[in-house]
Amino acid sequence: NYDLPISKLPFLGFIKSTYSYTSDYNWTRNPNANLVIDNENVQLGNTIQNANSHKLTTTFDMNSFYKTLGIGKKKTPKEKTNKAPKPGQKIVAKPSQTPQKEQNKFLKGFVDILTSVKNIQVNYIENNGTILPGFLPGLGFFGTTNPSLGFVLGSQSDIRYEAAKNGFLTTYQDFNQNFTQVKNKQLNFTAQMELFKDFKIDITGERKLSENFSEQYDVSPGGVYNPRSPYSFGNYNISTILINTSFAQSDQNFSEAFQNFRDNRIIIANRLATANGININDPANLNPDGFPKGYGRNSQQVLLPSFLAAYTGQNASKASTNDFRAIPLPNWNIKYNGLMNFKFFKNNFSRFSIQHGYRATYGINAFKSNLNNEINPVTGLNEDKNGNVYAKRIISNVNLAEQFNPLVQVQFETKGALRFDLNVKKDRTLNLSFDNNLLTEVKGNEYTIGLGYRIKDVSISSRLADSPTGVVKSDINIKTDFSIRKNQTIVRYLDYDNNQLSGGQDLMSIKLTADYSFTRNLTAIFFYDHQFSKAVISTTFPITTIRSGLTIRYNFGN
Repeated sequence: NYDLPISKLPFLGFIKSTYSYTSDYNWTRNPNANLVIDNENVQLGNTIQNANSHKLTTTFDMNSFYKTLGIGKKKTPKEKTNKAPKPGQKIVAKPSQTPQKEQNKFLKGFVDILTSVKNIQVNYIENNGTILPGFLPGLGFFGTTNPSLGFVLGSQSDIRYEAAKNGFLTTYQDFNQNFTQVKNKQLNFTAQMELFKDFKIDITGERKLSENFSEQYDVSPGGVYNPRSPYSFGNYNISTILINTSFAQSDQNFSEAFQNFRDNRIIIANRLATANGININDPANLNPDGFPKGYGRNSQQVLLPSFLAAYTGQNASKASTNDFRAIPLPNWNIKYNGLMNFKFFKNNFSRFSIQHGYRATYGINAFKSNLNNEINPVTGLNEDKNGNVYAKRIISNVNLAEQFNPLVQVQFETKGALRFDLNVKKDRTLNLSFDNNLLTEVKGNEYTIGLGYRIKDVSISSRLADSPTGVVKSDINIKTDFSIRKNQTIVRYLDYDNNQLSGGQDLMSIKLTADYSFTRNLTAIFFYDHQFSKAVISTTFPITTIRSGLTIRYNFGN
């Protein structure tokens, strides 16, 4: 571990950064290392592998930064009390100061906004590993001699060619164990904001990339390393923002974002063709449908950026055409308790809060290297059977997921012990398949109203009473939740207008509980749970489920 000396630099004392590095090395003996194959003295070798982990954590204490700039909150000095005048001392009245409450209020509000970010933390974690089979040398002096000291300490520098040159790798031509490298990278950040008193915002962002590389190899007698069938695969996920299209029209009849997706394809295709030297103004370079050759309407390289631009609300003429995004966009959670500062709420409520949360991600579940992404020596092209340029990576599907959890939530409790909870949630998942060019949209809306009430000091005659009078005196806590949720699954076709409502449910739920404590350890709970579901398609029958009963709970111990 190492604390970077950033905080020692002038004006950077508010930054604290810590770096840590760990490594691992393993040498595994092959039980068949000395096996003679085909009457030839050919060794299969051993397996060596290493791993390393880098972790960098940086925190920004913004309050300390504001103090450095002299814009932090300052304590108001207490007014000095005047001493009693001495006998015969002349009393001089101080000139009255004109109050500047409005100006001070505006200035304070401006400073609060300017200093709203209280804390920022950025974490970067990288894990790497290498596995090299067919390694001939032994362990060496504590494993530090071969193949190199750097490899033993976790270095990921390429050692294949040098190891083959030095005669460290097996020369068996039918050796079929793979050389493998693994890379995992994760970046996340958090920030806490307080625009004004009791109005807090938590901001988060994250990016994850996992990639595995694998290849077979053989070594020529002259010590030349020959890679065979290099192959990579992995997955990717990053936080994003889809709020530009969250509330746009989207049903089985029409979707504004989906129509933009369709329209974006020609824009992206022309951009890609132009970037690769194709003159899109020459009719000879266009397909019959107007798309440039090599970048048709259903090309993966055209569909992916068109899809992302449409559902993130970006301009397709300026949106990135890369599969991966480098910088994660922020998601947030907002909570406000400040209404309790007003007289009406303070007199009538014991607590009152409003909350909102948003989270969205863009993910590639699986990608792999495209072995066809090479120039054909005969045609001079690298196009598939549909005339589209082969993509660098093969991606089966990508997805966008969004959750307003909650869209809005209002919770309060009155002085009379009445509790109220209103919770509105909204979510959607968009899955684009490049195998059949279908977009599957799953969306849901949920509304929940919760009520609670406490009936105090209810007396019941019972033998379970702790008191000699045989009377139990306790509160009855009643809670009920009523929720409605509507789910829909819509399949959209890119090439023709035939959106289908393929699934979904209308759900209704009523839950009621009431509990009463007979003793400190013994509690009786009455519950009623009514669930009703109706499918949006006619092939499924409605389902009603009712559960009700009494639960006796006993807690052992004090």
